[in-house]
Amino acid sequence: MVVSPPFLSHARPLSVLAGALRTAGAEVHYACAPAFASLAREAGVGFVPLAVTRNANTGVAESTRQDAAEAARLRAFLAATREGAVAALLAQARHRRADLLADPEGVLEALRAVDRRLRPDWYVVDQLNHSVTLALHCLGLRWATLCPGHPDQLPSAPGAYFGLPSAWPDALRPGPDRLAGLRAAVRRDDEELTARFAAFAARHAPGRPAPGRAFALGSAHAVVHPYPALPWRPTPAEGPRRLFAGHLAAPPEPLDARWDERVRRLRAHGGRLVLVAFGTFLSARDDVLRTVVRGLVEGTGDVSVVVAAGDRAGALADLAGERVVVARSVPQTALLEHVDAMAHHGGGNSFTECLRAGVPALVLPFSSDQFAVARDAERSGAGVVLDPNAVTVSKVPAALARATADAGRFAGLTREVRERGPGWAAARLTAAMGSPGRDGGVDPGRPGR
Repeated sequence: MVVSPPFLSHARPLSVLAGALRTAGAEVHYACAPAFASLAREAGVGFVPLAVTRNANTGVAESTRQDAAEAARLRAFLAATREGAVAALLAQARHRRADLLADPEGVLEALRAVDRRLRPDWYVVDQLNHSVTLALHCLGLRWATLCPGHPDQLPSAPGAYFGLPSAWPDALRPGPDRLAGLRAAVRRDDEELTARFAAFAARHAPGRPAPGRAFALGSAHAVVHPYPALPWRPTPAEGPRRLFAGHLAAPPEPLDARWDERVRRLRAHGGRLVLVAFGTFLSARDDVLRTVVRGLVEGTGDVSVVVAAGDRAGALADLAGERVVVARSVPQTALLEHVDAMAHHGGGNSFTECLRAGVPALVLPFSSDQFAVARDAERSGAGVVLDPNAVTVSKVPAALARATADAGRFAGLTREVRERGPGWAAARLTAAMGSPGRDGGVDPGRPGR
């Protein structure tokens, strides 16, 4: 059973992994909100409707149907990104307190009912599905953790906290006072959620061990990282198997006739082609999208642009022309096979998809783990990092020149990422989880070899 939160950037990689597990010989069910049933069909696996959070994002965050409170939170978050990195992270910390353990009793009972009906041997759960992870712990079930994005999203060291970037790119490193305030906020979140986890487990599973640090609660058996095994990352001496799969994207399909024609037309007018996409949430920052597109077009004579603008496509329609295509959404993995560079927000999927395609990047991180991802892109030579709130039209051409000056410098990393992927992860995950069978006696909340 693969359990996903209802966010497309998480749901799609998990559905690809579900399909790879099926190909590896497992009988697989994919559990997510009803709006994501099509992903199970694409993967060729069973679908189980399961709601695990009040939030949702089916592809473009602003136009996803949400209640008034969630829509207001999204607006507040986007406003905070305009104030800078620490403001955005503090806004996310405030919102986590209201959402991370929403309706844990409902999730526990829903998962208990699904487990009684289907009797999975083991589960795969997104690490950000905190209520599901807590329920699995309380029910004594076996699970593997998928840690989306940067590996430090699953903190292990005592001084590491969810929501506090483990590394910062040079362009966005905050001062010590701002960092101290952020550290205090995320530490408070860690302590509060850990106490809530312990109280919930004591009520609903008094015979089980305490779950420990909430944000660090993961599988005792295996953690899948859709991320490269970068040489500067520390290797824990103990704990579950860490499976660095490189990426969890399906093989890119050929462009359809419409996009193929668009690419040929753009190439004819610009020569080089750059994709600009900030993901499903941050496409709302159309001010930064506009600046980047203008910098690419006005500051160079040989660059054409495809920009994924989400709900802001209308607001950016004036940019469209012989060298610019403005689209609400784009076939990103397919387009990466045809572009010379990409400007993205530092999302884990965009980072690893660029690595797989061998495409250098301009990285403009706004929030979450994007700062740590951006630092890895910077350190690996796969990207040049810009502050999205300080970028100007005049800065973009020079940044593109630096990013594309020697695209071969991360060719070795591209080879490693291509050699792994969903099939690699599925084979090693099934080996790590062992032979079929219920395993209520293992404590999934405790570290183990």
